[in-house]
Amino acid sequence: MLASFAGAAAFAQTLGSAPMRERWSAQEAANIAAMRLSQQGPRPVDASNRHELRADAAALGRALFHDTRLSGNGQVACASCHSADRQFQDGRPLGQGIGTGSRRTMPVMGAAHAPFLFWDGRKDSAWSQALGPLEDGAEHGANRMQLARRIAVHYRDRYEAVFGMLPDLSGLPEHASPLGTPAERTAWAQIPEARRDAVNRVFANIGKSIAAFERGIAYGASRFDRYAEAVATGDRRGQEVFSPQEARGLRVFLTTGQCATCHNGPLLTDHAFHNTGVPPADASRPDRGRADGVRKLLQDEFNCLGRYSDAKHGQCGELQFIAAGDPGQLAAFRTPSLRNVAERAPYMHAGQLATLQQVVAHYARSPRAVLGHSELAQPGEGHGDRQPIHMSAADMQDLVAFLGTLTGPIDQSR
Repeated sequence: MLASFAGAAAFAQTLGSAPMRERWSAQEAANIAAMRLSQQGPRPVDASNRHELRADAAALGRALFHDTRLSGNGQVACASCHSADRQFQDGRPLGQGIGTGSRRTMPVMGAAHAPFLFWDGRKDSAWSQALGPLEDGAEHGANRMQLARRIAVHYRDRYEAVFGMLPDLSGLPEHASPLGTPAERTAWAQIPEARRDAVNRVFANIGKSIAAFERGIAYGASRFDRYAEAVATGDRRGQEVFSPQEARGLRVFLTTGQCATCHNGPLLTDHAFHNTGVPPADASRPDRGRADGVRKLLQDEFNCLGRYSDAKHGQCGELQFIAAGDPGQLAAFRTPSLRNVAERAPYMHAGQLATLQQVVAHYARSPRAVLGHSELAQPGEGHGDRQPIHMSAADMQDLVAFLGTLTGPIDQSR
């Protein structure tokens, strides 16, 4: 959230009287300071995963994250799409596992700070998010009975050191899942309820260990953070880490480009969902986004309120007060972090735009949405919250230059 005007006034008093290279208003300076990575604070602890801070859980999760045996064909791991040398994503327009997915792979950094995950927010924790791809036919293509057996064969000792005794799987089918093929669903329905519950707990614990590993993956400070620190401390020389064009691009980001409306805070995201008129990958079947994601989240047996969550009922506020049936959710998608964005082409939820230049041009055009209603204001259209975006060709070039300053290292030290 952008810094308040009262906060801006207080912040202005901390600045020295030395002239700065770029002149920022008190409000702008406060907003820039608020976007420093150092302002992020400690990562929230997930009450629904009581194992996420355990080093042995994270070590098990690291092994599972890289294990191709957790897939139907033995060739796909979490790391196949979330590759460490590709910003923990894959650089493809659509995720590629056993088959081709329908959306872009999102990086795992910052997941601990996000109340909802995936482009449509259909999961409300990192551990629950990790479960989805395992049984998705286009991703890992496995099933939870198969996965429980893989844990029993390859990870029994490490699993039991974290989660306790594995259940007895003797006499159960090799393949079964409530989300699998017709044969797998039939096999699942024939398993007694208590034994299904035991398998589900193993499945949930796979996700919890992977989430414990992912918690240690974070964005590192970028050149922007050094510039923002210089603004916050009144360090004129420190501002030289930016070129004049990059500083102009930051001004566009904060003002006429209206980027900071959604891309704010230390992770440069509001963690919310917006319809900004991004063209669908398939015009004949436009993606409903958050509208369907809310429904899936509320029905998910692995959500914060589900029996496999470690949270108390009162610790699931985001889920308890979720807005369902909001027409603004139609074709709305999660705001991604802009950190390291220059390294993560292509862009949007299905890789529809190949370059940052195209992304910026999209917002300058502010096209009407194919499905739902775009939040971006149209010229001549009355709009309570937004004004039409006006950017010159030079403004757009400057903005792209600024976005390049957001790249920093990936920190895996925690």
